[in-house]
Amino acid sequence: MSANRGRIFSGASVACGYPELPERVLPRLCRLGIKSFEIFFNTHSELEPEYVGELKGILDDYGAECISVHPFTCGSDTYMLYSGYKRRAQDYIEYHKRYFEAMNLLGARYFVLHGNKSESAPDSVVFEGYLRLDDCARSFGVRVLQENVVRCTTGRLEQLVRMKKALGDRAGFVLDTKQAVSSGYDPTQFVYALGDSIKHIHFSDHGPAGDCLLPGAGELDTVGFIEALNSVGFSGGVILELYRRNFGRYEELSAGVRDIQSAIDTVLG
Repeated sequence: MSANRGRIFSGASVACGYPELPERVLPRLCRLGIKSFEIFFNTHSELEPEYVGELKGILDDYGAECISVHPFTCGSDTYMLYSGYKRRAQDYIEYHKRYFEAMNLLGARYFVLHGNKSESAPDSVVFEGYLRLDDCARSFGVRVLQENVVRCTTGRLEQLVRMKKALGDRAGFVLDTKQAVSSGYDPTQFVYALGDSIKHIHFSDHGPAGDCLLPGAGELDTVGFIEALNSVGFSGGVILELYRRNFGRYEELSAGVRDIQSAIDTVLG
């Protein structure tokens, strides 16, 4: 479970421990041998440089890395970014510079965007909002990735396919397996439709017991899923992301990350 050993690698989201504080969850997971992380910022004060520096210090102490960042403001995306009120959108983008500065301190490269909930927002507005935010991110040397979220129009594969076609190489995606299942898809449908535009994975198993389970606790063929990713040239992290109610002891998370890495090693040899 070491940091970035191969083209595809495993890791975990600090959000698995929510509402426990990130500065407490992160070292617990590091001590269990996990080396690659997504960090979820849960409030404004956690973007202060002193706090971000504390997280970076924990990562450095354990030889670990932050791959991606998830924002607490995602619930405001629709109102702020897609309403057509450009001054509001610009203020929202300006606020995101705080995230991008934090990413630079952490060494993270991907920013996770939930996106649009409004059924009345046309594709042109949704895609423009993504591009404007990504333009800002790129000025900091990082990228915005659109996640498929069930409660958003951007959770629908057909809209993401249109986004990929319209934006070409500028489109980048996070594939969340539980969100795909909640939306009625097999996660591999996203893999084959979006191909190497997928840069990052939020991974969990699913089955009769739920759509957000530890690897091996459901019906998802982890090896088959990694084979699908490999077949389209995916390169990035397969990050275990669960809700706190979906596991007991933190050791279950480290075992889950090992299961993902075992599947990766099986596919890549």
